Amino acid sequence: MGGMNRPTTGKRSEEELTVGSAPFQLYSLATPNGQKVGILLEELKIPYDAHVINIGRLQQFTKGFVESNPNSKIPACMDHSPVDGGDPLRLFESGSIMLYLAEKYGKFIPQDPRKRVECMNWVMWQMAGQGPMTGNYGHFMVYAPGDKGAAREYGVARYGMEVQRLCDTLDKHLEGKNYICGDEYTIADMICFPWFDIIRGKGYTHSNGVAARNFLNMKQYKHANRWADQLQKRPAVARGMLVCRGSPKPWLTDDRFKHLAKL
Repeated sequence: MGGMNRPTTGKRSEEELTVGSAPFQLYSLATPNGQKVGILLEELKIPYDAHVINIGRLQQFTKGFVESNPNSKIPACMDHSPVDGGDPLRLFESGSIMLYLAEKYGKFIPQDPRKRVECMNWVMWQMAGQGPMTGNYGHFMVYAPGDKGAAREYGVARYGMEVQRLCDTLDKHLEGKNYICGDEYTIADMICFPWFDIIRGKGYTHSNGVAARNFLNMKQYKHANRWADQLQKRPAVARGMLVCRGSPKPWLTDDRFKHLAKL
């Protein structure tokens, strides 16, 4: 982390991005922010190439990646077949990528004006609150130095409380609903699911064995857990969560996941 963080932005090396043959190129990693876009691409069933960006090796600071995303964060994409037929179009910020794809292909975004507004409410809720707050909680829970330092304990308490509040918000909203927008499956579900899943599963477990799911008592959110269980059963969600986990599309190369290629 220390080598990654600087008070300035820009390229640190001259490598260009690898470009495959598909019209859509994804440069990502299987973190919650990357998984959102992986899910949508699998749901859309469009041709795309995925490329693993190893942030531990600072590949997000190469010349090619910075040109695709000046903020040097995954995911980033290049659309080589934009609707205007012009030069390749760069895309960065997961919410922007998902909105672009949903609008381009006319899928997973409500056409009814009221439902569309509700969908966008939750997309922005995720980008502004759920993602950043959960990420900050995870940092203090797992990575902050010192098991009992005052700063670490404050960070875990502060962000843990906010993550629980956000989970409670989502849980109460989902009572009596199949999806975030009622009976319509949308990008709102896809964008919120990975960040909820990481804290109800095996994500953010400290070296002392304390896991986020226990610390935050994730079992209490029965409506959100029901919703998440339902999403996990979708083959495209299962594949999307794996995109850029070790390899671009692990179900094509890893025997553990090959059954997903047939679904």
